[in-house]
Amino acid sequence: MPTITAIFENGVFRPLEPVALPEHTRVEFEPKVQPAPDVPAVPTGLARVYDVLSRRYKSGHPDTAERHNEHQP
Repeated sequence: MPTITAIFENGVFRPLEPVALPEHTRVEFEPKVQPAPDVPAVPTGLARVYDVLSRRYKSGHPDTAERHNEHQP
């Protein structure tokens, strides 16, 4: 049988496409959580830190490390 993609709503798994099974057929499966296609995955923990550090920021200053302590009292 092919893979069936479903959404869990109100305590019930709802298939996203028609399923070729007779009514009241009992099935067994192990849910595998998939990210929603329209929602980008949000990095967490250390992955989030690396994500932020990997971005380039336009500050207008050629050496932002030089000005690192300006916000400190």
